[in-house]
Amino acid sequence: MAGKKQFDPAAALDAAMIQFWRAGYAHTSVDDLSRATGLNRSSIYSSLGDKDALFMRCLERYATRYGDKYDAALSCAADRPLAAARAFFDVTLERIADPGVPDGCLVAQTVMAIPVLSASVAARAREAIGFQHTRLRTALKAGRMPEEAAEAFATHLAAVNQSLAVMSRAGTSTEQLRAVVDVTLDALARALDASD
Repeated sequence: MAGKKQFDPAAALDAAMIQFWRAGYAHTSVDDLSRATGLNRSSIYSSLGDKDALFMRCLERYATRYGDKYDAALSCAADRPLAAARAFFDVTLERIADPGVPDGCLVAQTVMAIPVLSASVAARAREAIGFQHTRLRTALKAGRMPEEAAEAFATHLAAVNQSLAVMSRAGTSTEQLRAVVDVTLDALARALDASD
């Protein structure tokens, strides 16, 4: 007698996350999620929650997965702030180049969709995008950049990072994206030199 197919929550969440990432919250139906996860509608609701709850779980999964990578990249900021910033951008560029995931950034796409999101999902999206600025500011301050400059550069670096995701979705080449990063890092290098 064949055994009952086992439900793998991690695999289902990854499949749902990819579906939301590819199509966006507004353009993903529960039927789309059912096809992506291999679960029927009632199993989705009973195991993963309604669409908002599932989306929140996917957004959290995404933010943790890439947030941990950004934190690791920035861990050398106290001694090598420029190398840390380059490693930070490398996380994004590697994600963009990964054929196993959609172009763009789930957090950036979610923030752009705030007008159609529930208040709780919109708040979580704002929080997730704010973490990027916070981790950059903390890293630059650890690298001995003055408070005001660290704040300004954190805002700039976060904006550039999000623009890379948007540009990749529009088909911008990896070489062009790297050129954007190089110009940004040049400006950061000059600011770091000036603050020494």
